[in-house]
Amino acid sequence: MGDIAKGALGGAWSLLVGWVLPTALNLAILTTNLLPSLRKLPPFQHAASLAQGRGALAFLTASLMLGLVLNALQNPLYRILEGYLLWPSVAYEYGCRRHQSIRRGLSDRLLLMRLERRAVDADLAAVDRADLTLLRRSAHLARYRNLDQRSTATRRALLQERLARYPVGDGHLAPTRLGNAIRRFEVYAYDRYQLDSQLLWNELTATAPEQARRQVDTARTSVDFFVCLLYGHLAVLLAAAVTLISTSSGALAVATTAVVLAALVPVWYRCAVSATDEWAAAVRALVNVGRHPLAASLGLDVPRQLAAERTMWSLVSRLPRIPYHEHAAALDQYRRSPPNDEAT
Repeated sequence: MGDIAKGALGGAWSLLVGWVLPTALNLAILTTNLLPSLRKLPPFQHAASLAQGRGALAFLTASLMLGLVLNALQNPLYRILEGYLLWPSVAYEYGCRRHQSIRRGLSDRLLLMRLERRAVDADLAAVDRADLTLLRRSAHLARYRNLDQRSTATRRALLQERLARYPVGDGHLAPTRLGNAIRRFEVYAYDRYQLDSQLLWNELTATAPEQARRQVDTARTSVDFFVCLLYGHLAVLLAAAVTLISTSSGALAVATTAVVLAALVPVWYRCAVSATDEWAAAVRALVNVGRHPLAASLGLDVPRQLAAERTMWSLVSRLPRIPYHEHAAALDQYRRSPPNDEAT
């Protein structure tokens, strides 16, 4: 039934579930727990009188309009949570250093567990023995030693999952968990194929198989839902603070609502980070199966050798980024011959 609804609504499904639905949930919290205390204030008293007798219509209209506004503002809303917008340089640099340390710690813990398992089964090479000795003496891994020695395959998989939410290379790290979780699949195409998927995203999605595009839209909807829910909770918290300052009516209900929402904000943030796993898998699939149709639409033949393919995509990615230069002629060797030439 859900697939039928998605097919019928098309692109509206992402808007409805990702932005309108969480907006409606936050408006329901606002009207149920805060509005009774705010009715005595002149602005809200006037709004309540306008909506009198048309409560359901007013609620649906407000949910739709606010959802559309938040959808239009999704880029800056995401960039704030990713750490790219409104972050002081000091906080940005501290966040990057912190996540660099976390990423290195996860990588070292997994490497230590892997080397210890190999040491039990067989003799290690000299280089591996040196690495094992160094990791065992590492101070930043000491507090995890007892826990990791008792780790199961499931726990190792969970650590690997956390490490997989970071981009390859320290140069791509972002100052927040969500920023790193998104950044990992933003640089996937470039790391594997030298294809700048961020720069060529419109071309890639225009030529990729429909199922791959639909998977990306569906996977992102889950992240949109939690991001919108988080921002809505922050807005309701602000309204709760205004309510407590302005009136003492229903203070207990308002304070309880504020406490519960404040506790839920980090929960929704973690849920958004976890939901990026499906988004990352969908983007990875889009790049893997979509680069060949993209090359064909650009009149290019994908080389059989991976190194040559990386060179080709590197040249393609430069064309829309920098002004034309004669070095771009190196792309000629990958261009398809015109049909007339093939016929002759």
